[in-house]
Amino acid sequence: MKVVKRDGRAVDFDRSKIIIAIKKANAEVEENERATDTQIESILTYIEGKNRKRMLVEDIQDIIEEKLMEFELFVLAKTYIIYRYQRALVRKANTTDDSILSLIRNENKELAEENSNKNTILASTQRDYIAGEVSRDLTNRVLLPEKLSKAHQEGIFHFHDADYFLQPIFNCCLINIGDMLDNGTVMNGKLIESPKSFQVACTITTQIIAAVASSQYGGQSVDLKHLGKYLRKSKVKFEKAIKKACEKNTPQESIDRLVDERLKSELKSGVQTIQYQINTLMTTNGQSPFVTLFLHLEEDDEYIEENAMIIEEILQQRLQGIKNEQGVYVTPAFPKLVYVLDENNCLKGGKYDYLTQLAVKCSAKRMYPDYISAKKMRENYEGNVFSPMGCRSFLAPWKDENGNYKFEGRFNQGVVSLNLPQIGIIAKGDEEKFWKILDERLELCYEALMCRHNALMGTKSDVSPIHWQYGAIARLKKGEKIDKYLMNGYSSISLGYIGLYEVTKLMKGVPQTEPEGLDFALRLMNKLRSTCDKWKADTGIGFALYGTPAESLCYRFARIDKEKFGTIEDVTDKGYYTNSYHVDVREHIDAFDKFKFESQFQKISSGGAISYVEIPNMRNNLKALSNAVKFIYDNIQYAEFNTKSDYCQACGYDGEIIINDDNEWECPQCHNKDHAKMNVTRRTCGYLGENFWNVGKTKEIKSRVLHL
Repeated sequence: MKVVKRDGRAVDFDRSKIIIAIKKANAEVEENERATDTQIESILTYIEGKNRKRMLVEDIQDIIEEKLMEFELFVLAKTYIIYRYQRALVRKANTTDDSILSLIRNENKELAEENSNKNTILASTQRDYIAGEVSRDLTNRVLLPEKLSKAHQEGIFHFHDADYFLQPIFNCCLINIGDMLDNGTVMNGKLIESPKSFQVACTITTQIIAAVASSQYGGQSVDLKHLGKYLRKSKVKFEKAIKKACEKNTPQESIDRLVDERLKSELKSGVQTIQYQINTLMTTNGQSPFVTLFLHLEEDDEYIEENAMIIEEILQQRLQGIKNEQGVYVTPAFPKLVYVLDENNCLKGGKYDYLTQLAVKCSAKRMYPDYISAKKMRENYEGNVFSPMGCRSFLAPWKDENGNYKFEGRFNQGVVSLNLPQIGIIAKGDEEKFWKILDERLELCYEALMCRHNALMGTKSDVSPIHWQYGAIARLKKGEKIDKYLMNGYSSISLGYIGLYEVTKLMKGVPQTEPEGLDFALRLMNKLRSTCDKWKADTGIGFALYGTPAESLCYRFARIDKEKFGTIEDVTDKGYYTNSYHVDVREHIDAFDKFKFESQFQKISSGGAISYVEIPNMRNNLKALSNAVKFIYDNIQYAEFNTKSDYCQACGYDGEIIINDDNEWECPQCHNKDHAKMNVTRRTCGYLGENFWNVGKTKEIKSRVLHL
């Protein structure tokens, strides 16, 4: 049996600790009030006889008190309660020693695997994690009501980013980069004026990105359409300088050629600045900035031609990759790229189809960009097309005092995610019971989300000048409160959810792809959405339903439920729950049908939604991938391809990493077997479904990896 400590850690059950605790209480009372060895053994037998895979330490202590009362050892029970209270005081004084020391010794595996973008060996990252452990501890013990802290530990819901809850900072945002570039900003007390060239604009943009990332914990997005203006400024500057330097009779054709050469050089250098700065900068969070670049060509944009050039250069450089320490071109984790498919580039004869063809090549080799259909997004968001935030959540349409839609300069306050399969397990197919439990747990989620909201209320702009005083979100005065940006739907606050597939199987015996399952799944999704809408109407706070990737949480919920309820076929036996509304990886459904089917859930989950499919190595079959991209435009709002992109860092081999007869990953070129020196990002088969990753050590697991 595992015992869940108050800080969420699971440790092996140790009966000797109970014996010691009761005997310490025995020593404080008269002999006739003491528990005998037989009675102590009876208590232990009762606890062990429950055959639970997992128990909260508080539940064990409650049992001990109840049993002492049954034995009519009232004085001893009182003494034990006092002892328990005293231990609680000690815990309140210090509960983080073990977790922090294990982090420093690089023994904390859970933290090491929590965020793949952070290296827990680095001192700068450890510093952030140490602060995070203190915040998480205070959140569990002091800041959250006990029932909410317990609900998080039991996997009823997940209170995201507790390691940052102590601070008055928020999740993710859309930087108002246009305002900051046009009207200037301030960083580290220094005035940054509007740039006069593209190269400088790119440098300032990356500095803004780094400053913003250091004062929030989630991702951020930048719409690159604002850089087109500065590329034109560079062109005008080059034309003026070259004309001045040339003879009066120099042909205009020659001048244009020289200007074009200078402009292309400036363009390449500026985009390199963005790419290299983002990948080499380290924020105070101990990682590269979690940033998304939004690539959209708007027909009414004065600088559309310049922006087309910028997008082309970004895709070309991403296609090439960045050299790692071995000198091998690899796929950088950041910036994420989101490419918008519109009438002018949706591979139907549009002027900018060449950019989409380049994006397809990039997807085949480098996994990015993701794709947004402007057509479907306009249907879902009152005619608007805008970037997801760095964490892939979406804002609801919002109009300023002049009636204009505004998206940039808005943000997300935080997330709480609901464990749907756990409700299905408890309900055992009884729908009346299911909806009752769901209502109770939604109320808990609401209380937890309000804790997030209330923690930000009253925050002064001084906590992050780059956000609140110098344009990333607002331009408030020093000392001014941010409260108005937390209300009236300006910012979002998100209810996430995990496991629509599993809960549908539990309640209806079939997946959501079957008619009966689909009916239940849609009723459940609409219930979640209507609940968020009601919360928003009642409070004026921007509650939103958020269905977007949360891979580590899929494993956490499944692990908790397996320990608590045992192995349940097609639910807890897999070791993970299916993400949000996604079709399970083992459903026999092709990529097109998957996109089409999941699109109906994206519209309901408007606070965040992305669908993805796994595809084989498509570098030599771009036509098939182009057809899939064309399909996205007409059928689904937001989609991503997971493609195999293997390479060996030891020798530079850029191809499929194999699993040898000893069930080890091995480079077929240099026979390197050190997995740390390889990049094996996806499965090696051609399955078209949701991403699933498992590095196995047995023949059976090897077979699943290759032929799932």
